[in-house]
Amino acid sequence: MKNLNTLFRQRIGMLSHETIQFDNLDVFLERIAREIPFENLCVIDNSARNITKENLINKIITRNEGGLCYELNTILHLFLIENGFTSTLVRGRTYDHNEKRWSAAGKTHILNLITHEDQQYVVDTGFGANLPLRPIPLSGSVVESHNGEFRVEKNRSKDGEYFLYIRLKHRQEDWKLGYIFDSTEEVKDFSVLNEVQKLIIEHPESRFNKKPLVTKINERGIIILTNTSFIELNNGKETKKAIDDTIFKKMLINEFNIRTFGNFSSKLEFN
Repeated sequence: MKNLNTLFRQRIGMLSHETIQFDNLDVFLERIAREIPFENLCVIDNSARNITKENLINKIITRNEGGLCYELNTILHLFLIENGFTSTLVRGRTYDHNEKRWSAAGKTHILNLITHEDQQYVVDTGFGANLPLRPIPLSGSVVESHNGEFRVEKNRSKDGEYFLYIRLKHRQEDWKLGYIFDSTEEVKDFSVLNEVQKLIIEHPESRFNKKPLVTKINERGIIILTNTSFIELNNGKETKKAIDDTIFKKMLINEFNIRTFGNFSSKLEFN
């Protein structure tokens, strides 16, 4: 059986002999963002499985699906380790801008921290449309990609010691809080990831157990699909179309290349 390194490279269209290192990590993060969508279909479908290496490979690579942060950043973490990076997974807590508070569901965000030349960096491929597409140093320096600007500032609170700030290009907005995390709160085994998944599935304040959400970055900007709308964001311009069940399923295939999603279509009721 092919190993994760080989399979993941095939999934994102990366040649088997291409060397991945810190200086070109942004190229591969962008490939991941374009090929693997951020989506919650298994949560809505009630078909989520335990987080294991084998189940992640089956879901994201074999079935060509996407996932949420605890899936996407975990498979990236395993890939980085196999390619010689010093990487750890840590837990974070996202900021709820609608309620103007930290997420009531708790620390449900999973992200990667890598170390390069004695400096730590956030590497995150599981934050929906808010992807930085390159490593962000914990030093406070601003990192820019075609998706926007990003920085991490140290400022301890009860929920962590570092704050991620975001200014997205495609929304033309001011700096806003993304999440908070503690660099020492390392995820050491899959039981923690399954605890996070359980919160996402069951917590009444979870953002991802209410309706389907699928998003990814493409050559035009950002695309966001729900069961009632399709949104495109491009250089501050937003285009929104109302859709129905039939169009939703077609767009899963045409825009996201998701062709298998369990019992999703038969279990979900559309309004």
